[in-house]
Amino acid sequence: MKLIVGLGNPTKAYDGTRHNVGFGVITELADKHRIAVDTKKHKALIGKGIIGGEKVILAKPQTFMNLSGESVREIVDYYQIAMEDILIIFDDISLDVGQLRIRAKGSAGGHNGVKSIIAHLGSDAFARIKVGVGEKPAKMDLADYVLGRFHGEELEQIREGIEQAAAAAELIVSEQIQTAMNRYNQSKKKAEE
Repeated sequence: MKLIVGLGNPTKAYDGTRHNVGFGVITELADKHRIAVDTKKHKALIGKGIIGGEKVILAKPQTFMNLSGESVREIVDYYQIAMEDILIIFDDISLDVGQLRIRAKGSAGGHNGVKSIIAHLGSDAFARIKVGVGEKPAKMDLADYVLGRFHGEELEQIREGIEQAAAAAELIVSEQIQTAMNRYNQSKKKAEE
């Protein structure tokens, strides 16, 4: 059983914000694989299904971003999921809008949702897909920026990024993280060449 968690904040007020791209990727996977992510359990909305021949749980924690680890820990404990079977998808302000960065493990990189997950799991040895949401403007508050929405050409870029992140998640589920990293860990300029 694989666990794919998209990070975000619950309630309609946060739909479409930069901080909620993880939820967007889960929605993309759910729609593509006809998995209903509508069961309220383990402080999350979860859905079970099959992706690439593997049983998966898709999850959107409902704890608010900074407490995401509470939900992930409950799911991991209940379903006895191994660290190598966890994939976390979240926003990253150090990447261009829609750009992906895939890692097999690593630090939180300043992301509070990931910090919470590492703290609750006691490990950073889980796969992750970072989806770029663009760099914060110099004089803007970080919270205001990540809770803001995409505009103009960013809308198409993030749409593509979410689709690519879903495709990368499918590769990772079929135990091809290296293939996913080779395919998606490149700069936008390099990808366009």
